Amino acid sequence: MPESEKLKDFLAELLRRGGSDLLLVHGVAAAIRMDGEVQKIGELPLEGSEIESLVQPILTPVAAAQYRAMQIADSSYRIPGLGRFRINLHRERGQAAATIRALPVKVPLLGELRLPVEVGNLAGLRRGLVLIGGAAGAGKSTTLAALVNEINKRDARHIVTIEDPVEYEHQHVRSVIEQVEVGTDAPDFPTALRAALRQAPDVLVVGEMRDPESMAIAVSAAETGHLVLSTLHTTDVSSSISRISDSFPMERQNTIRQELAMAISAVLTQTLLPSRKGGRIPGVELLMIGYGARQHIRRNALQHLHQEITMTKGKGSITFEESLSRLVKDGHLERDEAMEYAAHPDDLKSLLRL
Repeated sequence: MPESEKLKDFLAELLRRGGSDLLLVHGVAAAIRMDGEVQKIGELPLEGSEIESLVQPILTPVAAAQYRAMQIADSSYRIPGLGRFRINLHRERGQAAATIRALPVKVPLLGELRLPVEVGNLAGLRRGLVLIGGAAGAGKSTTLAALVNEINKRDARHIVTIEDPVEYEHQHVRSVIEQVEVGTDAPDFPTALRAALRQAPDVLVVGEMRDPESMAIAVSAAETGHLVLSTLHTTDVSSSISRISDSFPMERQNTIRQELAMAISAVLTQTLLPSRKGGRIPGVELLMIGYGARQHIRRNALQHLHQEITMTKGKGSITFEESLSRLVKDGHLERDEAMEYAAHPDDLKSLLRL
């Protein structure tokens, strides 16, 4: 079988089974990830050289050059009749390996994601920095796309997204949307961000905060009146804030905290949990930033942010334990399961007794 056809068959099987990722690793048969679990779909173990020959030809020219130079590359790929895919080709134990994610055809609606209703308030913000945190595969990009879709349907605004690669392709509805793909339309995130600010966007979407320079530009843009939406690999509200400030040299961290305290409007973190009704469902923590939270960020007293979430529930904040208690009451989680996930078990016990 020609190698391009073999990869196409793997991807077709990924889509047929409704999986999210195709995993190609030396010494093991091809596998896919479904609802967080890995299932083998191939019969014979793959060789690293075979994986490289399957994947390297479909990289964009920029990504192919990056792989030759750095032995790691991200790219996008479209197969007519199948759809779009995000590719990560890398090395492990001296051999080539790849993870290929199926990119959805349809931009999701917020209501389809089974998120708490409070999350919808983020699409109504007019300015400031909105951070969406979560582990890899937690649905951050999906939530981000759904929020952009809400803005697009409701408001006549200029939206610029910067991603590596573009995951969801938005149609122009009420807004005008430009989607910049790093590696194809711009060489890197900082260059794309600086260029985007010259295009006078109302909404700036940064697919992921990866480096201090991008973070500084995004914070500055939010501080000067833009609505900036971005994602981070973090697990809770406090770590999302500290991830940004800690990315800078020690002598700059206090300055960044002062700027961040002024710029930030909300922090959402989410975790996908197995639902007893099937599939996975998000548990979330959401802090709508107010005066108290800004003061804690300025002083680097981030341990107090959990209390701020509790104190600002009337503004749309929600603790992770509140989210878990709703999932228990709706039949998605058993009480004991929820207690295992809770960061503040006593808070959850109190909520479940109500």
